[in-house]
Amino acid sequence: MDVVLLERVEKLGQMGDVVAVKPGFARNFLLPQGKALRATKGNIARFEAERAQLEARNLEKKAEAERVFRDLDGEQFVVIRSASESGALYGSVTPRDAAEAATAGGFSVDRRQVIVERPVKDLGLHEFRVQLHPEVIATITVNVARSQEEAELQATGKTIADARAEAEAEADSDIAQLFDDVGGAAEEEGDERRSSGGLMDDPRGEEDDDDRR
Repeated sequence: MDVVLLERVEKLGQMGDVVAVKPGFARNFLLPQGKALRATKGNIARFEAERAQLEARNLEKKAEAERVFRDLDGEQFVVIRSASESGALYGSVTPRDAAEAATAGGFSVDRRQVIVERPVKDLGLHEFRVQLHPEVIATITVNVARSQEEAELQATGKTIADARAEAEAEADSDIAQLFDDVGGAAEEEGDERRSSGGLMDDPRGEEDDDDRR
């Protein structure tokens, strides 16, 4: 199906371009969202007649999107999910989840604006793109964790596996130190006993001297 684009569409074309797309993509996405019109003679003539207004409206929307971009780009939002000990989620984090997290953080983001390259199915920090305008795309980070405490840890750049490894290493170090302390104490006690045995008089020796006299 041929359509005329009413705005820039990523990987498809610029405003005013006539492009061929799959009928399903046109009917389910481009046409209902007002991004394109069927490329009939009447619609093309209509577009040309309204081009100036469409371009002016596009510039206004772009300017507004750029204002939101300055605040939103680079922001991080927490999504709490259940997961296994290995970090695999029981489910996945969807564009809706990311949009709801951003909205809860004070931004108006629709799930249809969120672009996910691949399903998010494990704990950690994941980047999502948010299309504020056909020409303005912000990048946010979604911190997927099992608890707020875990999210705070991940925000520092550490994973749960890192924290567990550090805890185990610290425990091993404490145990090794305990053995060192016990061994050192035993050695000191042995030294004290040997030193006392050499300096103290043997009472039985004194008695033997008295008997000989």
